[in-house]
Amino acid sequence: MFELFAKETLNTIIMTFVSSAFAFIVGGALGIVMVLIKKDGLKQNLALYRVLDWLINIFRSVPFVILMLFLMPFTKMLVSTTIGVKGTIPPLAIAAIPFVARLVENAINEVDNNLVEMAKSLGANNWQILTEVLIPESLPLLIQQGAMAMVTILSYGAMAGFTGGGGLGVVAINNGYYRNQSDMMLISIILLVIVVQIIEVIGKTASRKLNKKK
Repeated sequence: MFELFAKETLNTIIMTFVSSAFAFIVGGALGIVMVLIKKDGLKQNLALYRVLDWLINIFRSVPFVILMLFLMPFTKMLVSTTIGVKGTIPPLAIAAIPFVARLVENAINEVDNNLVEMAKSLGANNWQILTEVLIPESLPLLIQQGAMAMVTILSYGAMAGFTGGGGLGVVAINNGYYRNQSDMMLISIILLVIVVQIIEVIGKTASRKLNKKK
């Protein structure tokens, strides 16, 4: 039993962190683009903003299990399987991209616009405003929101157990639910809660430290 839980806990961590990395890269970039092209943004483009905003809302509205089933042909083509850790990472990352994009957009939009105007008055270009004002000022909130995104991705990964995904979700569903082994279900839940708490503590600690440095 110990080996099973050790293995699936590691699989859960791998799925969460790898999927998060892809989601943060693509979703983070998308969120930054949304900030730049919004109304009164540094590169205002309302037509493109409305299209991207609509797409983000659509993908965020689709339940993860349904999206995972819909993406199975793409996942199969990409990683040659739709089950286990490999088969779970692509749909996890894709499901998290619009969520991360919205979190990044909202976090950067919290930056005081007076700082942007001050940077403009000092002759800063758009790239300098983005990299030296918007991102640094929003970084504590971005880290906090990033931890929230990882917790969401972790919960998506647990749901993937219904479709043959890897991790603790499989143990909870296959052993705990289908085989009626309540102890396996309870241990899976406890381990998931522990992983969530670790992610949240790391995120909050890093966010607080950055806030103190500002």
